[in-house]
Amino acid sequence: QVQLVESGGGLVQPGGSLNLSCVASGINFSMYTLAWSRQAPGKQRELVARIRRFGQTNYADAVNGRFTISRDNAKNTGYLEMRSLKPEDTATYSCTLEGAGDWGRGTQVTVSS
Repeated sequence: QVQLVESGGGLVQPGGSLNLSCVASGINFSMYTLAWSRQAPGKQRELVARIRRFGQTNYADAVNGRFTISRDNAKNTGYLEMRSLKPEDTATYSCTLEGAGDWGRGTQVTVSS
């Protein structure tokens, strides 16, 4: 059974940084594309970033240049480094392995002064 556990969220001031982690179990992590999404209250889920098996990355326009997605296949872990955070980045951030199951439960990120 695939399990994804996100961590690293919290409260940060505008302009600050956070590093999120996504630990996978029950699956061959290295075989799948890893994706991060976010969902704010009352809004649809938004794909934030994606990293393919061999490292090719894609970003939403809203985060390009501020967020960096990475993965460590040996640790079955994905990462999302977030810099220059803005209030509009406030959301629950979740990860998934595309084609392998649902999104994880997520970790809350709040950007506020």
